[in-house]
Amino acid sequence: MSLLELKGRRYLIFGVANRKSVAWAIAQALEKEGAEVVFSVRSEARKESLEKLLDERPCYVCDVEFPEQIEALAKEVGAEHGPFDGLVHSIAFANFEAGFLPFHETRRQDFLQATAISSFSLVEIANAFKPHLKPDASVVAISISAQVTAENYGYLSPIKAALDSSTRFLAKSFSKDTRVRFNTVNAGPLKTSASAGIPGYLENYLFAEKLTFRKQAITTPEVANTAVFLLSPASSGINGQGIVVDQGISLNYFDAEVVKAATKPG
Repeated sequence: MSLLELKGRRYLIFGVANRKSVAWAIAQALEKEGAEVVFSVRSEARKESLEKLLDERPCYVCDVEFPEQIEALAKEVGAEHGPFDGLVHSIAFANFEAGFLPFHETRRQDFLQATAISSFSLVEIANAFKPHLKPDASVVAISISAQVTAENYGYLSPIKAALDSSTRFLAKSFSKDTRVRFNTVNAGPLKTSASAGIPGYLENYLFAEKLTFRKQAITTPEVANTAVFLLSPASSGINGQGIVVDQGISLNYFDAEVVKAATKPG
């Protein structure tokens, strides 16, 4: 018997953008264990761009910025593929057209839009899909490894903090009449297409790599494997938690090698 016991289980994944996405790595790991995967993407254009990658796997369009689309998706997908053994929320968006401004200059409309898409959408998805989840289903959201104040991550950091908190409150709320679990995977810096578009990200990535205990950055499959574990019955005792996957970055501020490099006379 497999430890994860995923064969024949069915999961809905939000947020695949391309083959480098954490969401896609999760899907591959689930399928390797015998699970079935259904996908939801933001737009028809994104769906078309993923046609070869998904290779006839069921894929639906839902822009989570609009609650009516979430409700419509739940009814359609729930009827056609439910009930689900779990959901994956791997969604993040922020409008940085104005550039990376100091946090106190963040525009209200940008902050609210990013919050709706990157954080509150998890609450709306959970609510809409509640009738289409098995009683012991698992919901996993992809977050970040620390409450970082990186300037080039902008206002997404406090929004991710809201996602983490919402996950805990969902775990409590759903416990009134289900055994559905909610957890986050809090990942350290990764090489993804989304991160590649952030100014200065490469420098931050290389610095973060120096802070890992093993001096090697975490990989997307490592994050995906943690998510798959949380989606499986093997993690039945874990609920309302943020599982950090960063190879010790958040614990290794005073690494001797980094301190020496930072304090070396000019």
